Amino acid sequence: MSEEKKEAMSKGQEEELPLWKRVLYYKVRILPVMVYVPMLVLTYALMLTGKLPKDMLGAILILIVFGYLLAEIGARIPVIKNLGGAPIFATFLPSFMVAHQLLPQIATDCVTVFMKTSNFLYLYIAMVIIGSILGMNRIVLIKGFMKMFVPLLSGTLAAMGVGIVVGQLLGLSVYETFFYICVPIMAGGVGEGAIPLSIGYAGVLAVAQDEQFARILPVVMLGSLSAIMLCGLLAKWAENHPKYNGNGNLVKIEEGAEDILKFLDTTKVELDLEKMMIGACTALFFYFVGVLTAKLIGIPAPIIMLFSAVLIKVSGILPKDVEDGAHMIHRFFVVGITYPLLMAVGVAMTPWESLVAVFNIPYLITIFVTVLTLITTGFFVGKAMNMWAVETAIVTGCHSGQGGTGDVAILTSAKRMVLMPFAQISTRIGGACTVTAAIFLLAWLQK
Repeated sequence: MSEEKKEAMSKGQEEELPLWKRVLYYKVRILPVMVYVPMLVLTYALMLTGKLPKDMLGAILILIVFGYLLAEIGARIPVIKNLGGAPIFATFLPSFMVAHQLLPQIATDCVTVFMKTSNFLYLYIAMVIIGSILGMNRIVLIKGFMKMFVPLLSGTLAAMGVGIVVGQLLGLSVYETFFYICVPIMAGGVGEGAIPLSIGYAGVLAVAQDEQFARILPVVMLGSLSAIMLCGLLAKWAENHPKYNGNGNLVKIEEGAEDILKFLDTTKVELDLEKMMIGACTALFFYFVGVLTAKLIGIPAPIIMLFSAVLIKVSGILPKDVEDGAHMIHRFFVVGITYPLLMAVGVAMTPWESLVAVFNIPYLITIFVTVLTLITTGFFVGKAMNMWAVETAIVTGCHSGQGGTGDVAILTSAKRMVLMPFAQISTRIGGACTVTAAIFLLAWLQK
């Protein structure tokens, strides 16, 4: 019996159930109400009595309960759901809740300590990147990496040009628009974008680094938010335009291989627990290769991890069990961990005050138009290069993401987590080049 028939039968069976059972079986993301509601009640009981463990267990409970709930709300609101409502609500509402004390302080402290001490974000990224790469067709992977730099560079230049023009029309100077709007948007996030950029600016201008960081951070976040909404809308549009929609495949089939990405249909994966453990260990191995090598040559660990995995995948030396296991652990993290992770980012790494600091019309319009130009250019350049236009636009749009978390949110909004390896190149390589070029240009202008 086909999977489609099984799903149809399952839906039919659910409709035949009594109303009370349908309510209990309704899922908040992946948890049935009959499991979720008791967890929610228990979580509040622990917080109100001060018994919530201030460790990994307590943090995971908070992240699951609130992350799934906020994502479910965002995924149900008309219009908003097509603009990336689930990842937006899971990421930015927690920031609002923390700022307005809508989340108990014990929960905020627990999640913040967990995020700052556990390196949870990089664990997630390692599992998702390695799983994506090792589960991908080799020829498609090679062609994708070779081709994606053209739309990325084209989109970057076009976005900066249009951003400067729009900024001037709205009364902003070329200097302010370029260095404090366009460059931060495409700097590669916070840790590897806003921080080194602010340090570079402070050194060149002989001013305080925290002052520069405060100007740059809100733009990074709002640029990422714009990309989440635009890529979510583009993915919805692509459903009715198959001519441009690769369904997660960056390179067209006829150019790569007849067996395209073997996990384009991410809803049907036959799991094997032993293989999953093999995949997890393999991902950890590549991550620590990156950590060790980064200390020796100074290149960020995620970039080394990514390229080393690509080289091993291209060589074809890994057995199928390892590749299958890596793909399975990738799916586990994507399905189960994405929204709790975004919740953690919202609580611990997204200050609401910084977001609202640039809520003025000229800045908002310039930021949005810059990101729109980046994505639109990626679309048309990808189409001209005989790539899938929608996927090319989404990968190019990740250049405006909030680092690794931005990539997660953007690709979740677009339902294309399979593009994570390409998104990381767009964000990290593109961001590093942008930051370096901007600092050198600023130094040259100061002479």
